Amino acid sequence: MIDFYTWITPNGLKISIALEEFGLDYQAHAIDITKGDQFSPAFRGINPGSKIPAIVDRDTGVTLAESGAILMYLAEKTDRLMPATGPARLQVIEWLMWQMSGFGPTLGHAHYFLTYNAGEAPFAEALFARETRRLYKTLEARLTGREHIVDDYSIADIAVWPWVSRFHRHKIDLDDFPEVKRWYLAIAARSQVQRGYEVPHFTGAIPMP
Repeated sequence: MIDFYTWITPNGLKISIALEEFGLDYQAHAIDITKGDQFSPAFRGINPGSKIPAIVDRDTGVTLAESGAILMYLAEKTDRLMPATGPARLQVIEWLMWQMSGFGPTLGHAHYFLTYNAGEAPFAEALFARETRRLYKTLEARLTGREHIVDDYSIADIAVWPWVSRFHRHKIDLDDFPEVKRWYLAIAARSQVQRGYEVPHFTGAIPMP
């Protein structure tokens, strides 16, 4: 059994979707970051960085934070959705790191400046709108001629998809990125993704372009 500490954010959704895909038993614990639950002494005992997601694997005693690290741990625990060796493994890690270092942080700033604080910082809005489109173009190029980000469906897809699901907040029209749209809709149709999207609770249907 895995205790899963999360909230409705792209980083949280990565792990809820992965847990559903892996078919692992887990118990979700809502950490309401809008109320400061992440700063409670109990949660800081699990992750001193006060960020979701985090897991405690009761079977192995492992406590882990940072969504990319959790995805790799779960993939290795189940021996699924990440090749054990070879170039494909390295490519899955490469695109996982691309999401962690660039796509996610940039889109998070896009949420802040383009949606939540529109009109407050024109320079920042222009910067993150431009960078967001550049990263979508990178993803579009990668998906051209490929069904998934790497050869097979993997934790790289699971890491990137929840961020794309916020495309409205990025002011992105997925019709401008047809390969991304095709990939996004195919993953959205997976029952595991649909279940994971409702953890820790239902807030609305998966956004459709």
